[in-house]
Amino acid sequence: MKLEIDGTHNLGNRDLVRYINKKIGGLDKYIPRHARKSAHAEVRLREQKVKDKKECMAEVVMHLPGENIAAKESTMNMFAAIDIVEEKIKIQLKRYKDKNNNSRRSPIKRILRRFRSSEDQPL
Repeated sequence: MKLEIDGTHNLGNRDLVRYINKKIGGLDKYIPRHARKSAHAEVRLREQKVKDKKECMAEVVMHLPGENIAAKESTMNMFAAIDIVEEKIKIQLKRYKDKNNNSRRSPIKRILRRFRSSEDQPL
């Protein structure tokens, strides 16, 4: 998966970039295999001061075939914001994988679904 990291005031910190690559790059295992080659993620980081407090915002937009997944979080610590965004994206990726992965469904359920839909239609 391709990662694009864009941020203000933060990209000088190599530890942060390494941490993002580890956390967001590790989400590959939750992406269906057919979508892994074309998937890419945009990570946007921003720090600002609000009333004498530092607010760090992390936003991840993941582009997958047929859908875009996004999550945003702001906390007082950039590493914590990345952790929370990773969990949000992970949940959405599991939902995406279940929706787009038809091989997990058993053939019996597919056959029963066909019969049920044909029973609903009048002859």
